[in-house]
Amino acid sequence: MKELPSRAQIARATEIVHAVVPPTPQYRWPLLCERLGTEIWVKHENHTPTGAFKLRGGLVYFDDLAARGIRPAGVISATRGNHGQSVAFAARQLGLPVTIVVPHGNSVEKNAAMRALGAELVEHGDDFQASLEHARELADEGGLRMVPSFHPLLIRGVATYSMELFSAVDAIDITYVPIGLGSGICGMLSAFAAVGARTEIVGVVSAHATAYADSYSTHALVERPVTTVLADGMACRTPVAEALELIWQGVDRVVQVTDDEIAAAMRMLYETTHNVSEGAGAAATAAAFQERNQLAEKRVAVVLSGGNVDRDMFAEVLGNEGG
Repeated sequence: MKELPSRAQIARATEIVHAVVPPTPQYRWPLLCERLGTEIWVKHENHTPTGAFKLRGGLVYFDDLAARGIRPAGVISATRGNHGQSVAFAARQLGLPVTIVVPHGNSVEKNAAMRALGAELVEHGDDFQASLEHARELADEGGLRMVPSFHPLLIRGVATYSMELFSAVDAIDITYVPIGLGSGICGMLSAFAAVGARTEIVGVVSAHATAYADSYSTHALVERPVTTVLADGMACRTPVAEALELIWQGVDRVVQVTDDEIAAAMRMLYETTHNVSEGAGAAATAAAFQERNQLAEKRVAVVLSGGNVDRDMFAEVLGNEGG
């Protein structure tokens, strides 16, 4: 993928998405503004029917299959949860069988949500990369269509949330966006280019999964081990080359946040907005708080990319003020 989607392509994606998912809100929460000492807007992708932004991409991807008359015997993908829910939700609308591969120890409640959407779950490997490689093998063996986690159609779909944000809030100075495999931030870059926004785009990664940060700084694709406990949606060991090409071109800088900082941001979001955020969903807010001394008198946006956190983990985060 060498080019970002056009404004017309994102507009068509918006029609597809909004036929199923209403625009999600972006709110300026007074208490959160007080905590960060500036005007901060939260884009609430935790308010979609699957609790995360990924659904938008799945709807556009499967709409394209239907429009081209492609009806595979079944589809398969790998995920830590949110992409899998997107695939299962969108494929179910077409009546397609879905197999999702997840790593051992994956979120219990994300697994349950995928099964509730009709997906057959296969547990394999200790991290996302191992699950991805196994899913590709199963696709070849079973004649299934492999649905990637990064694809131009997925970018078009997820770009729609950024278009909503830029349409609703003028003159944003800085936008913080979490990076998992890259579809969300590439969607942000697409909307940024389409509307000619002037915001500084800051990518956010886990300090315990630094593949994208290190690849960004060295301008070379590098793999890194993953040890994050909270930010499963950012637990990337191997970056996507196509995503990196776009990130190198358009992202101003990349910030790393620790699990402790993410936990503090999850608590802060609940206390100031009463919204539930998963670890990756709170990462952008954690980065803004880390840089709060630099944000005075700026208009800031953060993407709350998902709220799918297991109850026990969220209870532990809320009850542990020490991080």
